[in-house]
Amino acid sequence: MNGQELLRIVDSLQRDKGVDKETIMQGVEFALASAIKRHYSIDKDAPMTVTIDRVTGDVTAEHEGQIFDTVVLGRIAAQTAKQVIIQKLREAEREVVFTDYGSRVGELVNGSVQRVEPSIIIVNLGRAEGILPKSEQAAGEFYRPGERIRCIIKDVANEGNRVKIVLSRRSGDFVRRLFELEVPEIMEKVIEIKGLEREAGFRCKVAVSSIDARVDAVGACVGVRGSRIRTIVDELNGERIDIIRWSDKPEQMIVNSLKPAEIARTELNPEEHRALVV
Repeated sequence: MNGQELLRIVDSLQRDKGVDKETIMQGVEFALASAIKRHYSIDKDAPMTVTIDRVTGDVTAEHEGQIFDTVVLGRIAAQTAKQVIIQKLREAEREVVFTDYGSRVGELVNGSVQRVEPSIIIVNLGRAEGILPKSEQAAGEFYRPGERIRCIIKDVANEGNRVKIVLSRRSGDFVRRLFELEVPEIMEKVIEIKGLEREAGFRCKVAVSSIDARVDAVGACVGVRGSRIRTIVDELNGERIDIIRWSDKPEQMIVNSLKPAEIARTELNPEEHRALVV
């Protein structure tokens, strides 16, 4: 690899992968200094100046007034530059994945099951892999490799030399995102989900209200002949969903929540945030 080849590779990475050119150059210079010290048996803590010409790609190195042979430097640079470029490329791609998915925490994503293990499911998200832990899976759900799967991104973190993307199908926010997807009035802020409680895999209660008196919040969420709620229930593998009309009055909210049960009497205990319902 001569100087011009190095420059062409760096320019290509900058265009295609978004890797900062100067970051790569500085990384190569730093790595070259270590490689030259090893080659000439120079103390690793000794100061050394290595410079790559940003126009020609030529390498110069100086240590205590000694200028090193450019032919030898060329051979060392060829080996070192490849290693550094591969490393920087991996770091840049990892940073892109972290930035991209880190900004999408709480968002609904589609993927395919790549591998099923006893404690986790590995999900292919396209540009990255996500993990669906057992603790974030709904009760009674089973998946096979190759199946399509929908989750929300719960957490994104740098872990060692990889980005860890934790997914969830158990979270109440997963159901919330499904409602936003299927009920346009929620995305348009005409209907608001005021409260949501879920026992994943079994049942979920969603309290809704409308800012427009002409729009029935419950009816809009159910859809014509149950078309909207049926799509959500199918995604949740038959989980029961109760859509409740929101009320600011606790007594009325309890009545709405427990329908179709007939409520004879309600006693509130505000201090303990409890209620006795008969």
